[in-house]
Amino acid sequence: MTYDRLVCANCAAPISEGRCRVCRASRERMQEEGPFVGLNPAMLIALMVILVAALALLAHQAV
Repeated sequence: MTYDRLVCANCAAPISEGRCRVCRASRERMQEEGPFVGLNPAMLIALMVILVAALALLAHQAV
């Protein structure tokens, strides 16, 4: 989940605006975690399968 859709429980404003210290702290924490933190294990497995399939296709075409 991205922070641009989250609403702060402290000030009821979007976290992306950073109106209060709680918003700013949440925004900082979410930016530090990285882009793949919100992916569930099933999505990670699906991405791995797609990557392996693409590599297998490339290897098959190179031969």
